[in-house]
Amino acid sequence: MDVQKEQEQQNRTDHVVSGFAFYSEKDARLAEQERQKIAYLDKRIDRTNLESVLVIYKKALDDRVFRTPVGLEYLRELQGELKAEQDLLGEEIPPIPLWTNFADTREKTSPARRRIKPAPEENKNTTFRLSLIMNIVMVIAIIAMFIITLNSDQPNVLNYERNLQNKYATWEQELTQREQTVREKERELHIETEVSQN
Repeated sequence: MDVQKEQEQQNRTDHVVSGFAFYSEKDARLAEQERQKIAYLDKRIDRTNLESVLVIYKKALDDRVFRTPVGLEYLRELQGELKAEQDLLGEEIPPIPLWTNFADTREKTSPARRRIKPAPEENKNTTFRLSLIMNIVMVIAIIAMFIITLNSDQPNVLNYERNLQNKYATWEQELTQREQTVREKERELHIETEVSQN
């Protein structure tokens, strides 16, 4: 663990430009290029002519010339000079846009992230499996309830028509059987119905 910390410390000191320690060599090279651009601009720029300073400032913002803290610090310095004399310029000084997402960058490089281990995937899979099993059990229970309801003798929303038809069919059958037994008894007793005499 100590060897790793020493290596990280060594890498940080290897990538220092204008007092900023960069995470990678690529970032340090970019900062060095920006430092050279700043030196070139400082030789050419007439800081007493605020109009030209404003034009250079706006052009640097529009072309995204500076992206590292070294360049952004220079832009901030120019912005401060322009804001101090803003009344003479009669124009508003645009803010410096930052072209990075600090939340994502912090999450990727955070030393705390390296120390704290994320929750193992096993727990997520277990939760997913449990949820899946519970859903399957619920579907089976619902299907079983429908089957029980359909096969039940009690009338309900699903089978009321069939049950009513069965009831009326049973009543009709019983009525027909009773009429038949009554006619048979009449024949045995030789009773004629009044209807047949008329």
